[in-house]
Amino acid sequence: MKKICRINPVRNSSRSTQRLSTGGVLNPAGIILKSNPAAEQRGIISNGVNRKGITFIELLVALVISGMVIAGIYRIFIAQSRAYTVQDQVVEIQQGIRSAMEILLRDLRMAGYDNDSLTSKISITNPVIPADHSVIVNYEYDDTHRYEVTYSLVNGNLTRQLTIFPDMGPSTATTDTLLENVDALNFEYGVDTNDDGAMDSWVSAGGIGTAKVVAVRIVLTAKPDQTNPDVKNWVSPRTLTSAVTLRNQCFFR
Repeated sequence: MKKICRINPVRNSSRSTQRLSTGGVLNPAGIILKSNPAAEQRGIISNGVNRKGITFIELLVALVISGMVIAGIYRIFIAQSRAYTVQDQVVEIQQGIRSAMEILLRDLRMAGYDNDSLTSKISITNPVIPADHSVIVNYEYDDTHRYEVTYSLVNGNLTRQLTIFPDMGPSTATTDTLLENVDALNFEYGVDTNDDGAMDSWVSAGGIGTAKVVAVRIVLTAKPDQTNPDVKNWVSPRTLTSAVTLRNQCFFR
């Protein structure tokens, strides 16, 4: 009895992959894929996509460019910070000079004030005691107290010393520093030589003689704190000049 060998036909599945004689493979969609022997040994078929990363040279170039950009931004930041510090010091010294000058002028306007009331026990004999680099002002504060204010330079600082003289009892004195780092404090005096209540000329303290002082001109020069080298090198001293009329000296002869 003969045995009949049955041969099973190879069924082509639409999902199977056929190998070509060119060494590639044909996927179900009909696209030829390149054969990778090394990948085939591991059971992996390459699909032709480039999976290559950046090289070490490219990484170094990117780092160098990034470093240059960061360094430029940092230099701009430092320059702006230094400029801000300098401008802040300039504004501070200008405001300090104006504030000190306003206090000085306020006291000078009061020079010689005496309300001449019947209840007052105060008499002002020396409204202004002049000097080239300091000045002393006297005025009546109330019926029983006289104020004597001295402006002068002490260790490079503009100081205001207030001495209160009561009608009875001891005097008391307090000293305040109005402005630091003062380079110069100069006074000139406007004098009335013919006793007509009007100023005739500006003179130094030594040229007043017997004339009446009716005006004072102040020249105040100061500089910012010299701790910061940028401020020391870039900011010059600031000078403020003001003149004030001693109204109590002009109105009363």
